[in-house]
Amino acid sequence: MRVLMFGWEFPPHISGGLGTACCGLTRGLTEVGGVSLLFVVPRAWGDEETAGISLMGANQIPVVYTRSVEKETWETVTEQIRVNSPLLPYQSPEEFWALKSRSYPKGTRFVEVTEAGTIPFTGSYGPTLFEEIRRYALVAGQIAISNDFEVIHAHDWMAYPAGIEASRRSGKPLVIHVHATEFDRSGGNINSIVYNIEREGMEAAGRIIAVSNLTRHTIIEKYRIPPRKVVTVYNAAEPLTEEEKKGIKKGITEKIVTFMGRITYQKGPEYFVEAAALVLSRMENVRFVMAGSGDMMEAMIGHAARLGITGHFHFTGFLRGDDAYRMLRMSDVFVMPSVSEPFGIVPLEAMLANVPVIISRQSGVAEVLRYAIKTDFWDTYALADAIYGLLNYPVLAHLFTERGKVEAGNLKWKNAAEEVLKVYRSLLEETFTKTDRT
Repeated sequence: MRVLMFGWEFPPHISGGLGTACCGLTRGLTEVGGVSLLFVVPRAWGDEETAGISLMGANQIPVVYTRSVEKETWETVTEQIRVNSPLLPYQSPEEFWALKSRSYPKGTRFVEVTEAGTIPFTGSYGPTLFEEIRRYALVAGQIAISNDFEVIHAHDWMAYPAGIEASRRSGKPLVIHVHATEFDRSGGNINSIVYNIEREGMEAAGRIIAVSNLTRHTIIEKYRIPPRKVVTVYNAAEPLTEEEKKGIKKGITEKIVTFMGRITYQKGPEYFVEAAALVLSRMENVRFVMAGSGDMMEAMIGHAARLGITGHFHFTGFLRGDDAYRMLRMSDVFVMPSVSEPFGIVPLEAMLANVPVIISRQSGVAEVLRYAIKTDFWDTYALADAIYGLLNYPVLAHLFTERGKVEAGNLKWKNAAEEVLKVYRSLLEETFTKTDRT
């Protein structure tokens, strides 16, 4: 089966769990076998972890008008694809207005390009995000009509317009993968533009993959999507390499409790800070680490200062790759107090690193974990008690460490990939049946 997949990020260029999940799933699909996968991102850097798949950047595709089609192979990614295009490229304001003064067929669009004829992308989440999403969709349509594939798969809302345009241009069915919704990210302050993009993607898709039943329920209830279209496929985590399994010395005698994730409302960082203060009122030989970055970072630094715990509280900033794994390996407890977490891969990574975990009941990963302590995100006293118990009762910590590692190890990306393949086949069968009837 040939799959055209659109995402926004791919390791090592990631800002959170989305890129990690995309990488894990693509590897799982290659393990299952029988899948030819072309993964597209807005900007390719050249050092992505692409074992077993072809990866292409939309920034690599020249926008060429009325040229012949050159189809790319699925084994290797060519540097250029030339297609019949309804896009008119320009490089300067003067050229734009000169083109604008002429007559063109309905549907012709003007796009700014580089000297190489490609559309520039940052691939980030900055102030040009919505413009890049629109441009990504334009290029996606060109990629779709110049490649052979059976199904389109788009990850999270930034890639939904690309998936929709690729489906429209190619006539091939669309699957969207919901890793989070605007209701998870916003805390009730819904961005109507993002919500509308999400809803449009859900309505256009033949199937919707949700990362948990929690997310599936949100899709059905908040976006009014028919339940038959929405399928839950849980995420997984990559097992540690032999190098990562090696012991790491902390360099200090105190215990370490770690929060790792975006420091933003969705992740509940303030509850971690408050629980830390409660624990420190009962014991001193412990340090708390908040690893990550986000819009609430400065507020959390101030919160820790007001509570008088900065001598035992550390902010590392965003940790990538090996640094993140080393931080987990040095930890005695991992905490994820998320307010609304569609799934949550980091607790699985912590469990595989021999660390007992505490997660909120409001997380999707709570649906599949038995050997993780679960508290309500808002109950800082229960969270503090759980942290204190794991730090001071070795038998309890050993139980959750040993059994948790086995439990997390059983959640494999290959298993998730097999479920995704079932989704593809179901949609293709349904599409074929509808076409046959007409």
